Amino acid sequence: MLVELRGVTVRYGGLTAVDDLDLTVESGQHVAVIGPSGAGKSTIIRLLNATVAPTSGSVRVLDAELAGASARALRAVQRRIGTVHQQFHLVGELQVVHNVNAGRLAEWSLWRSLTSLLRPRDVPTARAALDRVGLADRTTQRTSTLSGGEQQRVAIARVLVQRPALVLADEPVASLDPARGAEIVALLHEVCRESGATLLSSLHDVELARRGFDRVIGVREGRVRFDTAPDRLTTTMTDALYELAPTPHRPEPGPGPGPPTGRRC
Repeated sequence: MLVELRGVTVRYGGLTAVDDLDLTVESGQHVAVIGPSGAGKSTIIRLLNATVAPTSGSVRVLDAELAGASARALRAVQRRIGTVHQQFHLVGELQVVHNVNAGRLAEWSLWRSLTSLLRPRDVPTARAALDRVGLADRTTQRTSTLSGGEQQRVAIARVLVQRPALVLADEPVASLDPARGAEIVALLHEVCRESGATLLSSLHDVELARRGFDRVIGVREGRVRFDTAPDRLTTTMTDALYELAPTPHRPEPGPGPGPPTGRRC
């Protein structure tokens, strides 16, 4: 198992984001996690990249137990995990090559990182990653001038130079139109299968979850409601997953006082 969560609970004050959750992912699998807003999808991503610690339970990723691990041990695991975010997490004023090279910062020294801002290092590696996502001609372009879909491709190129064993995508297409979103998800599948990386992505779009993934996991209120193959995912299952909570019943107001009778007591 590349990922193993056992009895994991995460609480933020009085809010329970993940509730006694069990989840396993085998090496090489492509897994989509779907569910309504606030279901706990992003918290699962953060548990796996060690940016959130569990309140209780066991989180094991890449043969390392993360709960209670030292900062050094966590950094060693994080170097092998690439994360694609909804908001891209790019520096718009920098050239594209610098944002791609950010995927190398965990293995570069501070001096190498700083000098690379003055004169980009390993440009052939960055350009090869950009070529893989169709942006080889944008290497020196300012990142803020790119479209949303192009910026997400830069974020994927940043993950490619990192050469991760596990790619986590946290709502990677939520900021894109449907056509660009479908392209990005297809690209994630393609680059992960070529490199042998495991992919786990949280998504709102059920139809995208049906395409190219080996498993679809439905999460609601911090718990797994189903774990199934895409071709077995039914409308009944997704309707129940996204169903709005029933509103409290309020009795209809009764009839008002009748018309005056003219009698006086």
